[in-house]
Formats: sequence, structure tokens, C-alpha cells
Amino acid sequence: MIGTLDLELHDYVAVLRLSRPKKRNALDDATVLGLETFFGNPPAGVKAVVLDAEGDHFSAGLDLSELTERDAFEGLQHSMMWHRAFERIERGRVPVVAVLKGAVIGGGLELASATHIRVAEPTAFYALPEGQRGLFVGGGGSVRVPRLIGAHRMTDLMLTGRVLDAGEGHAAGLSHYLVGPGEGLEHALGLARKIAATSPITTFAVLQALPRIAEANPAEGYLLEALMAAVASGSTEAQDRMRAFLDKRAAKVAR
Repeated sequence: MIGTLDLELHDYVAVLRLSRPKKRNALDDATVLGLETFFGNPPAGVKAVVLDAEGDHFSAGLDLSELTERDAFEGLQHSMMWHRAFERIERGRVPVVAVLKGAVIGGGLELASATHIRVAEPTAFYALPEGQRGLFVGGGGSVRVPRLIGAHRMTDLMLTGRVLDAGEGHAAGLSHYLVGPGEGLEHALGLARKIAATSPITTFAVLQALPRIAEANPAEGYLLEALMAAVASGSTEAQDRMRAFLDKRAAKVAR
């Protein structure tokens, strides 16, 4: 791993940690490329990843000290590098659970929105300050963030500089779980362990087929769903799990 990313392995779960606490884990090019490399080829045997951050903040976004004067084409290439890296997270082979605390702003919010499940602590706050700096999001935020909270809420964040606290962000849809102070990592690890026990075929269907079904027109979506359901239910593991349920060897759903 590069110096701005730390890795811990917990059986089938990897904890990948942003490690630039003095910069509030601002994202420089090396860190973004490191994320691309890791999620392009996760360690063998890893079935889920927790994306954590050292210090008090998840990520304050793009490291502005690296923002050089680029011409339009160089800016295009830089933005597409972020797109490529975050695509490896969103459409990769392992589910990713993010632990959100402190600043989750700008590129940090774009990174968080590429993960699959987000656990927020009470210190988390969300903003898109690019609009106040004469900029526009460039890390996929204009695609992913509106899917979570709607284009109208993103418009508010960008045009007014509004900051959402942890509760407001949770209510808007930026986090799936809102936990107590300091409980984010433990909760995320618990979720990741449950995810790691999921059938590989189901995991593949959820990560690869589900987003495409959601984006497709209904006729194509239903067909893809039927095809994926047939593949999943025909697997040996699915049949074994169904037999266990029918034989009352598997727990029923309960609160």
C-alpha cells in the first residue's frame, strides 16, 4: 500500500483506511490512484471491504494544494481518472462499507457515494463547496449524489454552500445507518462480516446486475432480473441454503 492508505485484514474482511489525518484525509492523486489499484485487484479471499479514515474526518475532498493550472483537456483527463477509480469501487467485485465521520465534503462525498453501504457517526457533516469556489464536481458526484438525495437537494448544496449535519444527511439518504460516537468502525465491521457470508452469486447480482436493472427501462430490467434469478437459484449453494431453510436448519427472518 502507498503511504496515504493503510490496510488491515480481518479474515474475509479488509479495512482500508485513508491515512492523511493532518490534511483531513484530502484526496491527492496518489491516494485516488491507490484506491483504483486496490479495488481493481482486492486481496485474495477478501469478500467485503470497510473504507475507514484515520483521525476525525472521513475526507475533506480534493487536496487543493495539488490543484494546478490545467488546460481544458488536462482537466478532463484528471476528472476521468477519478471516475475510473471510483467506478472500481462502485462496480467492483467486493461490497464496500464506508465509515463516515467529520468532514465528508466535496470529493470526499463523491468517494462516499461510490460505496455500497454508509455508516455515519454523529460528527459527520456533508457539503459540496465547489460551487462557492467557482468549480463544479468532477469525481462522479453529479451522477451519484442525485441518485441518493435528488438533484434538487444537490442544487441547494452547490448553490448556497449549505452544510448538512449527520442527522440531516441521514434523513436525506446519504447514510444507511446513524450510530453513536466512535461506533462507526465496529458497526461497519459487523455489517461487512454479514456481507462476507452472502453467496458469491448473490453478491455479484447485487453489485453488477441490480444497478443496471435500476437504470434500464422496465422491459429490459425484468428480463435481466429473470436471467439473474435463474442463474442464482440454479447454483449448488442456493439449493443447499434453500434445503437448509426448508429443513428448519436455517433461521427465519425476525426483528
